[in-house]
Amino acid sequence: MNSLGQNINKAGEKPYQCSKCDKAFSQNDSLIEHQRIHTGEKPYKCRQCDKAFSNKGNHMKHKRTHTGKKPYQCSQCDRAFSNIGNLIKHKRTHTGEKPYQCSQW
Repeated sequence: MNSLGQNINKAGEKPYQCSKCDKAFSQNDSLIEHQRIHTGEKPYKCRQCDKAFSNKGNHMKHKRTHTGKKPYQCSQCDRAFSNIGNLIKHKRTHTGEKPYQCSQW
């Protein structure tokens, strides 16, 4: 335990085991968030629509759909995106990268 009373785990140690599946976590907060998959709990509610979310990150990403904020700017062009995943996909249009190959050919 550190001076703030928080448990500190050794690198790679995952002492927090989910009782419903095989997943284990290094932090109790991560386990609590994961368990919402099993319980269906969605404590993060959007104040502007009826959507609810099991984790804070998805809630924050969703809120940007209402505000129109696009904090992720492409360094190659003027396009901006509300979430980083869309920016990463967009950047491939500049590089020509095609990370997924068809398994049929």
